[in-house]
Amino acid sequence: MALKVGLTPEQKCSYLAEQRERLMVLLDPNRLSPTSYEELLKAGFRRSGDDLYRPHCQGCQACCSLRIPVDEFTPDRRQRRILRRNQDLSFTLSHQDKPEYYDLFCRYISLRHKDGTMYPPSRKQYDGFLLCSWMPPLFMEFHSGHRLIAVAITDAMPNSLSAMYTLFEPEEESRSLGAYAILSQIALARRMRKQWLYLGYQIEACRKMNYKTQYLPHEQLIEQEWKKTPCPAE
Repeated sequence: MALKVGLTPEQKCSYLAEQRERLMVLLDPNRLSPTSYEELLKAGFRRSGDDLYRPHCQGCQACCSLRIPVDEFTPDRRQRRILRRNQDLSFTLSHQDKPEYYDLFCRYISLRHKDGTMYPPSRKQYDGFLLCSWMPPLFMEFHSGHRLIAVAITDAMPNSLSAMYTLFEPEEESRSLGAYAILSQIALARRMRKQWLYLGYQIEACRKMNYKTQYLPHEQLIEQEWKKTPCPAE
């Protein structure tokens, strides 16, 4: 596919301290639609705010797109425990941003990610990273009673969902809400009759990113070819 793109200047990598990061950014506004984005996801692109990008780092191929074929996924023993642990939670879908999401974002970033690029949190960061003018995301709300304890931000395309980010109350860490949000998005994709859940980039050498390989089976984009990692039982 012929694309009009630009390259960002090199800067320190957000995930691997010894590496330099450079991004390829889509510059064609005619391709900013859910259908076009789905094709670009297949080619390794990712959304951040209104922008679509793909890593383009010299001498480094560590970032690897990962997706789950939702009809084939079966939770393992640990994931089944997480589902049981959170069976008391209620779930609703929202199609619009709410003030309480930003409040949760601030608590989450301030207490969980002080070493990250989004600290200190700000409204500009929240809007510029999670929201999108040409494809408003879905907000998956998780409540304990009447209390909002987590929000998973998800993009919906014709044949897939793409997990953007999950926010949760830091004091609820024992629930493993990040993992529960992924399991819930897999279930939502099935109900919506989608084929894939995209989880963004997996980086083997980065502890914060390599958890994604725990969801099996999955496929990784390696040298522009999707390659499947099956469940151990297979």
